[in-house]
Amino acid sequence: LITGSGPENRDEELMGHKPFLVIADYLTRNGIAVLRYDDRGFAKSTGDFKSATSADFATDVESAVAYLKTRNDIQTDKIGLAGHSEGGLIAPMVAAHSKDVSFIVLLAGTGIRGDKLLLLQQELIARAMGTKEKVIQRNKRIISKAYDIIVQSADSIKIKADLIAYAHEVYKELPKESRPAGTTEEEFVTTQVAELMNPWMQYLLRYDPAQSLEKVSCPVLAINGEKDLQVPPRENLSAIKEALMKGVNKNITIQELPGLNHLFQECKTGNPAEYAGIEQTFSPTALDVITKWIITQAKK
Repeated sequence: LITGSGPENRDEELMGHKPFLVIADYLTRNGIAVLRYDDRGFAKSTGDFKSATSADFATDVESAVAYLKTRNDIQTDKIGLAGHSEGGLIAPMVAAHSKDVSFIVLLAGTGIRGDKLLLLQQELIARAMGTKEKVIQRNKRIISKAYDIIVQSADSIKIKADLIAYAHEVYKELPKESRPAGTTEEEFVTTQVAELMNPWMQYLLRYDPAQSLEKVSCPVLAINGEKDLQVPPRENLSAIKEALMKGVNKNITIQELPGLNHLFQECKTGNPAEYAGIEQTFSPTALDVITKWIITQAKK
């Protein structure tokens, strides 16, 4: 199991929930062995999380697969990857060039380039939170230009200089009520630039999942919740399907699950603010879909 973004433990523990614990329990009760691990540099894992990108996390997955191949209690010709959110971006990166991966499950995996994904995510969540449309569009314009500075250049020195200059412009443009309270212009600029200069962020903004998906030849299950505002199903599932078909993948199952959010909880709106307040950790319907599909692949 491959976790989503941010440092997470083997349970993918967040918002009072442990989705990977629930998934692992359900799969093992159905005869499917599961390997979970803490993200590098977090909990009991060693390494440096802060300097790592999705590509680095992909090498951790490769190490996990290599470990499974050493065990005599594992059907080594039926090793699959199941990734949630960013994990759904990483799984195809590994499967694209590894003969050891026999299937992948994308749980709210991404299909569009990172900058486009984050812009869409921010817009949908802001709207769900009742932000005025005028403010949403202003923020989208501001953030989009910052992302363009990163996506259109590989020169980190130039990128940083351009981001600093742009952040000063943005601060002056923002109405006083929209500026972070008690923050000076220099503090605002430093904070914004540091976030955007993060190696993980820059990699994500530039990365187009299609480049890996087109090379994936093993069976793929891609599922999203209908109410997912972080990885919107309409744009991402269609992009995943298109990329897989372009690569002539003959075993593709795409499914949008009604009423579920990004964590695959039954929800009202899909707003991330709801996650912690929902008692359910992972929808039984989603668990059933995943398990039945994996069992079918294992029998082939």
